[in-house]
Amino acid sequence: MSRFRHGLVLGKFYPPHAGHHHVIRTGLAACERLTVLVCAASVESIPLARRVEWLREAHPLTTVVGAVDDVEVDVHDPAVWDAHMAIFRAAVPGRVDAVFTSEDYGAELARRFGAEHVAVDVDRGLFPVSGRRVRADPVGHWGFLEAPVRAGLARRVVVLGAESSGTTTLARGLAEHYAGRGGVWADTRWVPEFGREYSEAKLAALLVERPDAGWSEVRFDGDEFPFIARRQDEMEEAAARRGSPVLFCDTDSFATAIWHERYLGRGNAEVARIAERVERHLWILTDHDGVAFEDDGLRDGESLRGWMTRRFRDALRRTRRPFVEVSGSREQRLKQAVAAVDELLATGWRFADPLPERR
Repeated sequence: MSRFRHGLVLGKFYPPHAGHHHVIRTGLAACERLTVLVCAASVESIPLARRVEWLREAHPLTTVVGAVDDVEVDVHDPAVWDAHMAIFRAAVPGRVDAVFTSEDYGAELARRFGAEHVAVDVDRGLFPVSGRRVRADPVGHWGFLEAPVRAGLARRVVVLGAESSGTTTLARGLAEHYAGRGGVWADTRWVPEFGREYSEAKLAALLVERPDAGWSEVRFDGDEFPFIARRQDEMEEAAARRGSPVLFCDTDSFATAIWHERYLGRGNAEVARIAERVERHLWILTDHDGVAFEDDGLRDGESLRGWMTRRFRDALRRTRRPFVEVSGSREQRLKQAVAAVDELLATGWRFADPLPERR
């Protein structure tokens, strides 16, 4: 039998980590129902809606609500407490029987709700982590993050280029290089190109009807490319949830828009919209020069490789996406790409500071 009817867990969850999840699960086990209140200040760089979404996914049996709280932080000032409580009460208007926290201010918070305070792992003995520590060093605390948060924080690197320019080789090589560093990097993954899988299926279906058919006879229509772009994004998201702090993608939905131009001679607004829904951090363009064209049965554009390389380059520049272009031998390309990725990782995650606490 549950000890409390309605429990509350309140915090910034900036970002959510294992300590937060432990508090929530403790509350859920002790209550008939549990509300999780996410309070975010406007100055913070992870949107409130995203934090709410992450927690709803991790804790589907709880009620997760969000509130913007731009009131200064001073646990010793009754007037400041009153201002915070007005926000808390507006977000959670019903009776609260228990407040679960790992914070020193938990007892006062519970008192103001007229509830019992349940302290959970206050000394961080079970989970030596905090939001501040995660923001300062996401890589060092990666093991304390659950799948949706990992996906939201992973640095996503896209390898793109013309046909037979070594994109798959480079994407796979990068993943192997970083996985070889061990530790948190051992789970580094790469995402294959779904468009290729889709193309193989189209050609196979045509060959059933006409065994002498070739790739040049395969036809695409505009509705297929949005499907390819969405599926590519889904594969990327799934890999980011299981991987290390960096993810490598052999093409992405942005590149899919260029392939639509290549095959249908025009842009596709829906694919362009899809490409803007996912945040990516670096694009690596593979130069076709110096790479022999290999016709693997799904390629017919050797004469278009120069146009494709220029089109990718122009589109990356026009949309102001950060990119590097690699050339030379396979080893040289990998070395250039690793240098660019290391530079990306060295910049860190750059979380905005929360509101300062007055002491």
